[in-house]
Amino acid sequence: MKKLLLLLFFMVTYLLADLVDVYRNQGLDAVRAELEKELTKKQYWENYLSNKNVEYGYYESKEFLIIAEKQKKEIKVFKVEKDNYNLLLKEDIIVGEKEGDKQVEGDLKTPEGAYMLTKKLTKLDQFYGPLALVTSYPNTFDKALNKNGHGIWIHGMPLNEEREKFTQGCIALDNEQLQVIDKSIAHEKSILLISDEHLPKTSKEEISTILAAIYKWREAWKKSDIEEYLNFYSESFKNDRGMSLEEFAKYKKRIFAKKEEKKIVFTNINIAPYPNSLNKNMYKVLMDEDYKTKYYTFVGKKELYIELKDNKVQILAEG
Repeated sequence: MKKLLLLLFFMVTYLLADLVDVYRNQGLDAVRAELEKELTKKQYWENYLSNKNVEYGYYESKEFLIIAEKQKKEIKVFKVEKDNYNLLLKEDIIVGEKEGDKQVEGDLKTPEGAYMLTKKLTKLDQFYGPLALVTSYPNTFDKALNKNGHGIWIHGMPLNEEREKFTQGCIALDNEQLQVIDKSIAHEKSILLISDEHLPKTSKEEISTILAAIYKWREAWKKSDIEEYLNFYSESFKNDRGMSLEEFAKYKKRIFAKKEEKKIVFTNINIAPYPNSLNKNMYKVLMDEDYKTKYYTFVGKKELYIELKDNKVQILAEG
């Protein structure tokens, strides 16, 4: 550890000296350019993550992680600490009557993927227990695959009758434990991962690859480098408006041809492993985007559904 800290000290010292020279000769904008270049390097992110636990993903603004494993019929709730995860609760659950990933309305299957908790419902039919946490199924990637259905909740057990062994696709658990979850988390700062089997752990190498790729993608976007920009997209890509890669490429070529000066800032980056039935090594990236040109401004959420294949990021869906 002492050798690593010493190495990092010398790296920072040399980098600072180089930046002082850049500032002295070229000014502040040149320094900013050099710093942004560092963000595109995998080595920078590997160093940054060296003491962080990223086995369940990387989170800058999400504070609670809920993992539901369908085969094991178990739910776990973690508090995302600065460099680790703190287990708050582990409980048995029941899931959809039919096995497999949800595809269509009424198939009695529980979906697989990464979802937000959009709101809490109370004063429900007694069948659902004291409350329900509503998920964001179907998300942008689900819609790109033409999945449908609605009303996928985390809810409780009937208050006045025995519970069946299955749900119609929701996740259900003991009422008392559901209330513990509700009191322990902030819904808007939580993310739910639903997997069929055990959720594979992610690695620092994978997260570093993704973070570096996000900033390389941003640089290509800022510079209107259409060839480099489109190189990050999968041939099977669809965006949240249903555009195929071919349609999306034509649209972006028209935009990039204007060669507008752009400001693109990403903050609150969250990278969650994305369980799926396609046997892909997938992640969901959710972040805040501040985008400005001379005539257009967007401030809001950006989500990417990516596949990591042969150490290369491919965007499958975007919203």
